[in-house]
Amino acid sequence: MNATPLRLQRTELQRSANFIAGAWTPAASGASFAVTDPATGNTITSVPDSGAADARAAVDAAQAALPAWRKLPAKQRAAIIKRWNDLVLAHQDDLGTLISLEQGKPLAEGKGEVAYAASYIEWFGEAATRMNGEVIPAPVAGRRMFALREPVGVVAAITPWNFPAAMIARKIAPALAAGCTVVCKPAEDTPLTSLALVLLAHEAGVPAGVLNIVTASRERTPEVVDQWLDDSRVRKITFTGSTPVGKHLARRSADTLKKLSLELGGNAPFIVFEDADVAAAVDGFMAAKFRNGGQTCVCPNRVFVHRSVYEAFAQQLSARVAALHVGPACDPSSQIGPMINDRAVEKIARHVEDAVAKGAKVLTGGRRLTDLGPTYYAPTVLSGATASMACACEETFGPVAPLTMFDDEAEVIAAANDTPFGLAAYFYSQDIRRIWRVADALESGIVGINEGALAAEAAPFGGVKESGYGREGSTHGLDDYLHIKYVCQGGLD
Repeated sequence: MNATPLRLQRTELQRSANFIAGAWTPAASGASFAVTDPATGNTITSVPDSGAADARAAVDAAQAALPAWRKLPAKQRAAIIKRWNDLVLAHQDDLGTLISLEQGKPLAEGKGEVAYAASYIEWFGEAATRMNGEVIPAPVAGRRMFALREPVGVVAAITPWNFPAAMIARKIAPALAAGCTVVCKPAEDTPLTSLALVLLAHEAGVPAGVLNIVTASRERTPEVVDQWLDDSRVRKITFTGSTPVGKHLARRSADTLKKLSLELGGNAPFIVFEDADVAAAVDGFMAAKFRNGGQTCVCPNRVFVHRSVYEAFAQQLSARVAALHVGPACDPSSQIGPMINDRAVEKIARHVEDAVAKGAKVLTGGRRLTDLGPTYYAPTVLSGATASMACACEETFGPVAPLTMFDDEAEVIAAANDTPFGLAAYFYSQDIRRIWRVADALESGIVGINEGALAAEAAPFGGVKESGYGREGSTHGLDDYLHIKYVCQGGLD
């Protein structure tokens, strides 16, 4: 391994404090918790372990800053957001390093995530000046009728650990573009990237109080979030994470009728039909499944392959997966890094052990890589997977590909839809009639047809069923931070 330690060129990007009302502050209690490198378990730094007082102070700041920010001309808001984009890209190497340090993904992926995050900041910076309303034809003389789009108000953003830069950008950029102010709690495993992005937003000219961030441990996160849920000044919650937590947020938001965007769990099917280009399907699967070590909400969790191409697909995929290089982010040859924590590895191991016990065969992988460290797991391909296995019912969130054989189109569509989740789905076919039949039949908010890389800043991202509601990215993502005000003026005749 030819590895060198990961270090920042601009060391002040690594922050260890909350950012409230334009100032870097500790938790009111003085408590803190450690942020660790998942590759080694070593402590990187400590950050505030915030509670209800800090959460309330963040809302106080956001509410105070809201009138001026929403009244700022859209062109000026857009200019600030675009400067933020420029600073993010200028610090791509350092931000990518921070991502790799605290999240574990290979450095090339960390830098790639920064570019992906910046694409959302840029897109919503441009969209800020295009939030046009409507002039409605009046049904009677002497009346003028308008539909105006206005910011919802203070937004609480709760972000996940797997994409600490992209998820911040995808939530905060549209909020700022719409004229909202923001309070944010990043995931306890990966707060440092979020804090760095907020620093750059402040340097870009985002006024004090418009963007506030508080960090909290897993134990104290409910205290922070429940404070925001109970605060009537918070008018919207945007959350990416598990379905049980999303349901809790929806229930608690009901008392104050907050607007919600929930991007929740997935159980994505990947279907390879008999007429598919098998080599292309393998390429697409590798792109969809093994990015971030399989720790993505849209990565395929169930792989259905037609009997006639099953062996060819399994052999080609197993060879590709076996060749993946696993190692820490500091090793430039690494393609798969550590999993985020011990709980993640334990779940992956449990899924593989359950599948093998129920008749699945390990084609490659299927084991912990303890020689590398406690949080590494070998990229794995399983054959003979069935619907009774845990890996078919639960989101594995790791580098495991369970293959299931099928014979019939109707059969596989029913199997693909046999889940409470509906975030992403993929299929490979060269039959144009089948393509539209299957795309229509799949119960999913996102469908990839002969394509494994789906996300784009101009596209709406989100799910159906228990994968949530609301969309991120695109004009639909901006709409989720706006409400419609109908204005009617009479007496003009």
